[in-house]
Amino acid sequence: MSVAQTKSELTLGPALFNWAPEVWRDFYFRIADEAPVTTVYLGEAICSKRAPLFEPHLADVSERLTKAGKTVVYSTLSEVMSKLDRDLVESVCAAEGLVEANDGSALYYLHGRPHHVGSFINAYNERSLAVLVRNGATNICLPPEMPATAIGVLAPAAAKLGVMTEVQVFGRVGLAVSARCYHARAHGRVKDTCRFVCEEDPDGMELRTLENTPFLTVNGIQTMSHDYLNLIGELAELEELGVRRFRLSPHSCDMVEVAETFHAVLTGGLEAAQGTERLKALNLGAPFSNGFYHHTAGYRQVPPGLH
Repeated sequence: MSVAQTKSELTLGPALFNWAPEVWRDFYFRIADEAPVTTVYLGEAICSKRAPLFEPHLADVSERLTKAGKTVVYSTLSEVMSKLDRDLVESVCAAEGLVEANDGSALYYLHGRPHHVGSFINAYNERSLAVLVRNGATNICLPPEMPATAIGVLAPAAAKLGVMTEVQVFGRVGLAVSARCYHARAHGRVKDTCRFVCEEDPDGMELRTLENTPFLTVNGIQTMSHDYLNLIGELAELEELGVRRFRLSPHSCDMVEVAETFHAVLTGGLEAAQGTERLKALNLGAPFSNGFYHHTAGYRQVPPGLH
């Protein structure tokens, strides 16, 4: 079956926040049992210091997801700054199973082996896609700031190369990563002695302007949007552009409800407007946005169909 004929599906990206290990485990157990997603990404993508916290539960979570019929893909770090980071990336890439590369160092280890490419890697044009495919990529998650016009070029180009295109459709948008840990600094600490202060903010720490307006979100070394990306109204158009995999980014809200809502719209059981109302009922504490998709400021909410 060609990529163009592949049935559309929902995926669940890696959990980007520092949740208590038992919360993390139980979150994925419920995803395994209840969520209509076909692929689940596991692993620490932000801070290597967090990885050992979840390691005791990783095998059980992976087994539960696999028994539920879901494909497990192990994600690597998005930034490599230390030997600890390098060792973590190398160990993830050396393990059996599918791996998602989120940094160039992972691409080195995965050369010639089928793998996924995450949204932290800049795949902005057809030549970049071709290079990634030659390296072994079989699935490429495009950066979340890509507008529809660019997706409409890259998705068909990827299909011609025989690889799948994935696009984030829900969750806070990752905007940048830094060598410094903003979370630690905000609490008068440094990265090496942070005492995992980021665990106090399960969906990131709100950042406000001098006028006290919510602006961005801080997640350890990562800067994210304050708003929640929501492309439920653009699912049909994304399918027309050639996208077949739609990524939900995990948050502390009811992600099973999120997945069920997107699945209902994707399969025609629910209108997009009704899906939006169901998502609003989650009371996320921040507005929805789709500006990047419509080639405008990312935080904006543009009515579907307008570009």
